[in-house]
Amino acid sequence: MSEFVKELTSATFDAETSKGLVVVDFWAPRCAPCRMMAPLFAGVAEKLQGKAVFVKVDIDASPDIPGRFGIRAIPTFLVLKDGVEADVHTGTIRPDELIFLVNRNV
Repeated sequence: MSEFVKELTSATFDAETSKGLVVVDFWAPRCAPCRMMAPLFAGVAEKLQGKAVFVKVDIDASPDIPGRFGIRAIPTFLVLKDGVEADVHTGTIRPDELIFLVNRNV
């Protein structure tokens, strides 16, 4: 895990995502595209540090969280603004597209 990306669980999710701009990567270890996205997500997190907080949620370890947001496929990238859904992208994404997704919600 990157120093710029935090892994959240059901116990920590609400406290960590209730304030500011947070980008959530919903993933699972069994998902090859999710594993492929991990270094790209970490790279964008490093590049945009200070603009948004970047977190990951393993949907197998914390299945209640994706259910709250209607997440049905992975990888899914969810942008939260003060705990409220602001934007979402399902599927793999290029780093420049992820940066755009964040910047349009700043």
